[in-house]
Amino acid sequence: MKLSIVSPVFNASSMLNELVERIILVCLELGLSYEIILVNDYSTDDSWNVIKEISKKNNFIKGIDLSRNFGQHYAITAGLDHVEGDWIVVMDCDLQDQPEEIKKMYFKSQEGYDVVLGQRKVRKDKFLKKLSSLFFYKALGYLTGIKQDSSIANFGIYSKKVIDSVCSMKESIRYFPTMVKWVGYRQISIPIEHNERLSGESSYNLKKLIKLATDIILANSEKPLRIMVKFGLLIFSFSVFIAFYFLIMWYLGKIKILGYTSLIISFWLLSGLVIATLGIVGLYVGKTFEGVKKRPVYIIREKTYE
Repeated sequence: MKLSIVSPVFNASSMLNELVERIILVCLELGLSYEIILVNDYSTDDSWNVIKEISKKNNFIKGIDLSRNFGQHYAITAGLDHVEGDWIVVMDCDLQDQPEEIKKMYFKSQEGYDVVLGQRKVRKDKFLKKLSSLFFYKALGYLTGIKQDSSIANFGIYSKKVIDSVCSMKESIRYFPTMVKWVGYRQISIPIEHNERLSGESSYNLKKLIKLATDIILANSEKPLRIMVKFGLLIFSFSVFIAFYFLIMWYLGKIKILGYTSLIISFWLLSGLVIATLGIVGLYVGKTFEGVKKRPVYIIREKTYE
C-alpha cells in the first residue's frame, strides 16, 4: 500500500521543511510507503529552491515547478497527474491542514469509503477570510445547484480510482472539490482540527474569489441564464400589466398623452435587461472559446525527478 501526498505550494518557503517532516512521521506511523509531491505554483519567494533541497535529501519527495502562476486547483491537477499511490492525500502547504489528521482520514477510508474529506468544525482563519469564504460558498452553491460546505475544502484522502476519474475530466476550468463531488463514489466527511496560519497571507483575496466563483459557475451551471430568462419573463409580465392599465386609462379618457416618464423608464429597464443577458451569454461563449482551444491546463518548467 502506497500513500501519495499532493500539496500545491505558493510562497511557503518557511513552512516546507516542517510540512515534509510531519508528513513523513505520519507515514512511518501508518507503516505505509509514501511519496510527497510538492507543486510550486510560480512562487515569488525561495520555495522552489527549498523544494529542490528537500528532494535531494529524500528520493520519495518529488518537486514540480510550473512555468507561471496557474492557480491552486491547476497546481493540484499537475500533482494528481503524477501520483503513483493507492491512496492520495490532497492538502494545503500552509500547515492549517495538519498532517497528523491524515491518520484519522486514512483509518476511516479503510471502512469502505473512496473519499474521506476533512471537515473543519472550527475554522481558525481571520474574520474577513471566514466572511468572504462563507459568501463565496453560499453564492457558489446557489448558482451551481451543487451543495457547498464552507467547512470542507481540498484536504482529504482519495482512492486511486477517484483520482483517475477526476484526471479523466479534461475541461479547462478546474475546481477540485466540485470535480470530486461530480465523480461520485462513496464519500464521507469527518471532523478535523484546523490550525492557524503560521506565516504569510492567503493568496485568495476578494477579487480572486470572485473570479474563481465566476469560472466555476460558468463551467458547472447554466443557472445564470435560467435566472435571466425568468427575470425577462417577469419584466414582460409586468410590462403587459402596465400596458393594459394605460390602455384602460386612455379608453376612459383619463390619459390624453402617454407619459414621458413611463417611456424612459421602460426603455432603460429593458435595455439594461438585454445588455445584462447578452453579457452573461458572452461569458459562456468566452469560456467555450477557451475550451475549444485545448490548451494545457498547466505547463511544467522543471521537475526534481525523471
